[in-house]
Amino acid sequence: MAKKIAVINDLSGFGKCSLTAAIPVISVMGVQPCPLPTAVLSAQTAYPSYFLDDFTGKMESIRREWEKLHVKFDGIYTGFVASEEQIGHIFRFIETFRTKEGFLLVDPVMGDDGNKYDMFTEGLLQKMKELVSMADVVTPNLTEFCLLTGADYEEICGLPDSLLIGALKGLSEGILRKGPETVIVTGIRFADGDGQKIGNLILTKEESQMVSFPYIGKSYSGTGDLFASIIAGGLARGDRIEELCRLAGEFTQRAMRDSVDAGAEAVGGTEFERHLGMLLPDLGGESDK
Repeated sequence: MAKKIAVINDLSGFGKCSLTAAIPVISVMGVQPCPLPTAVLSAQTAYPSYFLDDFTGKMESIRREWEKLHVKFDGIYTGFVASEEQIGHIFRFIETFRTKEGFLLVDPVMGDDGNKYDMFTEGLLQKMKELVSMADVVTPNLTEFCLLTGADYEEICGLPDSLLIGALKGLSEGILRKGPETVIVTGIRFADGDGQKIGNLILTKEESQMVSFPYIGKSYSGTGDLFASIIAGGLARGDRIEELCRLAGEFTQRAMRDSVDAGAEAVGGTEFERHLGMLLPDLGGESDK
């Protein structure tokens, strides 16, 4: 029987992010994604115009119906939330469905590139910190990591590359003390002897490890969702975090490279579909090059 993950995130018609990224990725990894939408949008919020149907009032109804079915989840994965109230519903969901054997992965969606998203409030940040403290794995981008730790984003970005990892490791200690086993800071740009890189920094109480790839010079919607979804799918099937970070980084980089070649607009997301085969469990991470 396939493993199951509850995926709490929004559903956007255009943008290749959130659930439209998570569902194909987790499915092809041999795991069943069970979506609980936090909102349904005509297009993700970076588009100049969009319709949003807030699902706050429906989240509890879905939880109750799933509870009646006595369903079991091997993991819970949370992404975009529209309000503090929604995080309250997630607390109730976790109380109902989390097991000792299952994991909780929190992707604390609040901002990017130093900017906070429109739904951000200080109250939401405090609730998000509570949710993060309950997680096993947290996957913030650098902006979200700074929000969670109280660090100044511009100051962190201005650090010499030789000091950056040490600073992030020091800042992560406050998060790791409160519960999570692993924090993965995504989308860190830096330079080394081989040129510009983009990396994902794995942080635990014991160690830190940067998994990096060449930086292609552009950013695309949904790459964080692809990354977190691969981590979630892999955790459900028992893969190691380090291996998953390499797989997720390689997958995302190939998708971004194809998007550059195709001239895709950044707001529309990446051309990831042709690389889904590299996530199949029986292919061992191999794909056409």
